[in-house]
Amino acid sequence: MPLATDTVIAALVADRIAADHGGFLLPAVTVSCSHEHTAFPGTVSISATTLPAVVADIRGSLRASGIDALLIVNAHGGNYALSNLVQEANTARPLVALFPTRQDWQQARDAAGLHTTLSADMHAGELETSLLLHAAPDLVRPGHPAGDHDAPERPHLLTLGIQAYAPNGVIGHPSLATAGKGRRILDALSRAAAAPIALLTEPFAGHTPGR
Repeated sequence: MPLATDTVIAALVADRIAADHGGFLLPAVTVSCSHEHTAFPGTVSISATTLPAVVADIRGSLRASGIDALLIVNAHGGNYALSNLVQEANTARPLVALFPTRQDWQQARDAAGLHTTLSADMHAGELETSLLLHAAPDLVRPGHPAGDHDAPERPHLLTLGIQAYAPNGVIGHPSLATAGKGRRILDALSRAAAAPIALLTEPFAGHTPGR
């Protein structure tokens, strides 16, 4: 799958959420924190300080238009800085939510009937390949069933990078992926998004935030 896979998935999920729940859909931020993938040519990253700054600037523009609430759809596990950003943004009242959470992904996996576990299916495996087979099959190479690779123990991932555990970039079983699973994953994620959207848009302490 292409280097832009996480962006494609995030945009796919965001598009579906906007279609099902409404709101103002922003374009994707296409470069984020992928430093653990540096060994793979073509990988481009911004720093863990730049990413929150970009989001802060976007929030400022939204507030100028009367939109207080922001749902951040993230499909890349390396964007750890977003969790800190959301914690800091919500000290007074719910303003920002990060989606999907680990629990959301797990529920989507269960709903879709995936065979692999969340931990084992870390990168370019059953879940991600299923989503692309459903929504963008032209981005999946025909040889993906032969790409399975297991790396259940990754104790030094942040120190050594993903290449130390996955020479081909895959940790999981793309051979198990199907378009039907991808559709069910997307359906489940859209349902799960209703909860954080409600937290951000329902009246809070006498104030109704924008969407």
